[in-house]
Amino acid sequence: MNIKMSPLTSLVLISALALSACADENGGAEDPEAGDTEAVAADDTDNIDDDAADGDAEDDDEAEEAEPVEPSARETHQAGGPEPRLVVTYDGGVAVLDGVSTEVVGEFDVEGFVRVSQAGDGRHAFLAEGESFRLMDVGTWGAPHGDHNDYFTTDPLLTDVSVEGDTPARVVSHEGVGTLFFDGSDEYHWFDLEDLDAESEIETESAKSEGQHDGVAVVLEDGSRFETLKGSSGARFVDAAGDEVARNEDCPGADGEAAGPDGMMAIGCEDGVLMWDGDDFEKLETGEDYSRIGNLFSAEGSPIFLGDYRTDEDGEEPMTEVALVNTDSGEITTTSVDSPYNLRNLQRGPEGEALVLTEDGQLHIIDEETGEHLNHLQILDEWTEPEDWQEPSPTIRTSGDLLYVTDPEAQQIHIVDLSEGETLVTGDLDFMPNEFVVIDGRPIEGVSEEYDGDHGHDDEEGHGHEDDHGPDEDDDHHHEDDHDHHDH
Repeated sequence: MNIKMSPLTSLVLISALALSACADENGGAEDPEAGDTEAVAADDTDNIDDDAADGDAEDDDEAEEAEPVEPSARETHQAGGPEPRLVVTYDGGVAVLDGVSTEVVGEFDVEGFVRVSQAGDGRHAFLAEGESFRLMDVGTWGAPHGDHNDYFTTDPLLTDVSVEGDTPARVVSHEGVGTLFFDGSDEYHWFDLEDLDAESEIETESAKSEGQHDGVAVVLEDGSRFETLKGSSGARFVDAAGDEVARNEDCPGADGEAAGPDGMMAIGCEDGVLMWDGDDFEKLETGEDYSRIGNLFSAEGSPIFLGDYRTDEDGEEPMTEVALVNTDSGEITTTSVDSPYNLRNLQRGPEGEALVLTEDGQLHIIDEETGEHLNHLQILDEWTEPEDWQEPSPTIRTSGDLLYVTDPEAQQIHIVDLSEGETLVTGDLDFMPNEFVVIDGRPIEGVSEEYDGDHGHDDEEGHGHEDDHGPDEDDDHHHEDDHDHHDH
C-alpha cells in the first residue's frame, strides 16, 4: 500500500507515537474487557530471524489449518489517545483500516453484498449479511479512568455473535440502547450497548412494528419506542409496555429517521419532515407537492437537520439541492450544489456544517443556518453514480475534524482535514471500497461506565491523553435507506 502524507500528517503520527510511549511509561490502566496489556516496540521486528519469518510450505499449511483466535487471547495495547479505525466492505470481504495511515490492520472473507453500520458503542460494528446482523469487534475503544480516559487497541475480529432475522436492514443507537430492524418481518430487537462482547451472545428484547419493509424503530433508555407505520405512512410512539402514546399518519414515504437535541426525533416524508418532540408529533411542510426527504443527518446539539432533496417523483432526475430543516423555526430551506449527489455523499462537519460531495468531485461546505457555501474543496476527479445502488460509489464519513472519502475506481481512500481544508493522506487499497463506517474509539455517553462528559484532558501525571471533543455516536445517529431506490 502506497501512502502519500503531508508534513502535517507526519507531525500527527509522530505525536501519536509520543503519546503512546508516554502512556507505556506510566503504566496501563486495567483493561475493562480483554487479555493482558502489552506494549510492543517497533524495533522488536529486527530480532525476527529471517528464516523463521519466511517459513516453509509446511508451516504455511499448518497456519491455514490453525484454529481461529479466541477473542480473549488477543493482546491488548494501551494507546496515547483515541485510535480511529475504518470498517470497509468490498466484493468478497471486509477490511479494518487504521484511521490515520489507512493501513490494513485486519481483513476477513465474507460472501455476497454486505452492509456495515456502527453499533453505537465506539468499539463495535454490525455486518448485515444473509439473514443476520453479525458483530465485529473493531479493536479500538476508550474507558473513563478518574479524570481522564484511557485508550486501548487490539486485533479486530469478525465474531460468531449474531442476531438472526428476516432481511436485516437498519441499526440505530440511542441513549445507550441499540436497535436492529428486520425488513422482512417488521420485527426489531434491542439491547444494552454496554453489554456487547465478542464472546457473549447478545441478549435482546423484541417487538413488532406496523412498518413492515423500510421500517425503522428507536428504543429509548426507559423502554419507550418510536416506530414507523405500515405502508410508510407516518410514525407512532409507544410506552415501555407497548401501549400507544401518540400517532401521526401525515408522512407519506416515511424514511430516514434521525435524532436531535432534547429527545427530539425526526423522519423524512415526501412533502416535509415529521418531528417528535418528546410529547407529540409536528409536521414541517416543504410547500411542494413532491419533495422527498429520504435521509436526515444530525449534528450534536444542533436543531437543524441536513437532508437529501428529490423533486422528481420518478427518480429519473438527479438531486442537486439539499434540505436544511430548522426544527426551532419550523422552516425547511434548500440550497443548490449545482451537481448531482446521492445519500452516501452527505455528512455533518465538526461545527454542524452541511457537507456534500458532488459528482464533479467537489466537497461543498455549507453553513447550516444560512445555507451559505463556506468553501469548496476539490477532492476527486469527476465521477458518475452507478445504476445499481449496491455497486461501489464515492462515500464520505466524518470523525471530528477529519473527513474520509472513498474513491472506488482509483481504489483509494482520502483523509481530509476540514479545519485546514487540505487532504492529509491518500491511501492506495488492494480492493475497490464499497460501504464503510468510522469507529473512533472514544467512550460514548450512555454506554461507557462512569462517563460524565468531562473526561479527556491531560491528568496531573502527564499521561498525554487526547481531548475528547468529537461527537458522541448515539447523538448523531441516522439510518441510510438506499436499498430499494436509485438515489442519483
